[in-house]
Formats: sequence, C-alpha cells, structure tokens
Amino acid sequence: MSTGRVKLEDDRAYVLHTYPFQESSVVVEAFSRRYGRLGLLAKGAKRPKSPLRAALLAFQPLAMAWSGRGELPILTRADWVGRQHPLTGLAMMCGYYLNELLLKLVQRDDPHEGLFDAYDEALRGLSAVEPTQAVLRRFEVALLREIGYALQLECDAEQGAPLVAEERYAYVPDRGPLRIQVCGSVSGAVELQGKTLLDMARGDFTDPLTATESKLLMRWVIGHHLDQRTLNTRQLLLELQQL
Repeated sequence: MSTGRVKLEDDRAYVLHTYPFQESSVVVEAFSRRYGRLGLLAKGAKRPKSPLRAALLAFQPLAMAWSGRGELPILTRADWVGRQHPLTGLAMMCGYYLNELLLKLVQRDDPHEGLFDAYDEALRGLSAVEPTQAVLRRFEVALLREIGYALQLECDAEQGAPLVAEERYAYVPDRGPLRIQVCGSVSGAVELQGKTLLDMARGDFTDPLTATESKLLMRWVIGHHLDQRTLNTRQLLLELQQL
C-alpha cells in the first residue's frame, strides 16, 4: 500500500499523465518498473526555473525518485535516461492510447515489470516508425496477460484442442475461442479465423486478415474489461482517420 511507502532511490519510470495542483505544482501519474503505476506530487513543477518542469514529458524514459507516505508521495527527482525520438502525428496519438489503457486498466501500487518492458518496447516501436497496428496489438495482448486477463490464443475453449488455422472460431471474452462448426454462431462474440489467433500468439500481424480481425477482437475484449467505457484516445483516432 502506498500509505506505508517511503522511497528514495531512483527507479525507471514514464509519465502517463499530469494535471495541475494548486498554484505551482502538478500531480504526476507515473508508471515505474518496480512499483507499477503511482501518483506523485511534483511541488513547484510549474515554475519556470523548476528542474522538474522540462523533465516531465510523456514517452521519455526517466529515472525518478520520491519520498513520503500517503496517496501522493513527493517527487524529488526526475532525470532523462537517454532520449526517445519524439512521437509525432499518429504515433503520438497511439502513445497516448497506450497511456490511457494503463491508467484505466492497471491499479496503482501493483508492480508489473513485464508490462513496463512491453510498454517500453511499444514506445520504441512507435518512435522507430514500425507498423502502428502491430505495435498496438502486441502491447494489448501483453497488457491483458499481465493484469490477469490473458487471451486464449492456441487452444479451443471447449475441449482444449489445438486451434486449426483454416477453421472459424467465435471468441467469447473470459472464456476463449469456440469452433463455429461445432457451437454455431455465439451471441456476444467476435468471429475470426483460427490463423488470426495463432498469428497473435506469435506476435505476427503481417497478414492483412490477421491485422483486421485482431483489431476487432482487441477492441471487443478491451471494451468488455472496461465495462464498455469510451476510450478518449480511440475516439480521437477514429475522428482523425475519418478526416
């Protein structure tokens, strides 16, 4: 629990979101490798000469230190650890989408070192102009796995039999894929090819059908775990694509 934490040494972290607090400070929603998502109070960070002001940028790897007890420990240090190429345009919007997923699906003070590494890898992929859909899908799969909602991507949910690439399946959230030839159409499920699920298990999104079907599946499953709450960044991405 954060109420019992006193922390002084550096930890690798990223800024997910900031918002003003009183006249000169900001609250920082950060994602650290060893401590997970946490809220920190950056006192005086809005002042022009504050060393924190220039450091608290999204998508830049940081070494952070903080101290104190309670819900908002005091951020005492934030230094860049190398530099990522800045995200722009679509890549930047995708980065904010990743941040929103973490803010809405990951509880505070719940360490996920594997998820931190997946986030770090996703940002590097976006900055290197890798195909954005592949970067997003790999991160989404890793996110669900790390928070306890792992997708079933290799076996049938009914009998545990290996998936057949040529068969069609109905994917039911919290259960997994059901072979349509056996179960028929299933209400509240996404229908997709067995190959799509097998490709997702390998992290391979080069097949156009896999790219399309995996996007529909992840939208449905993530929406299910969000209780169908709207993701602001997804709505903005849809509006940009329409333009």
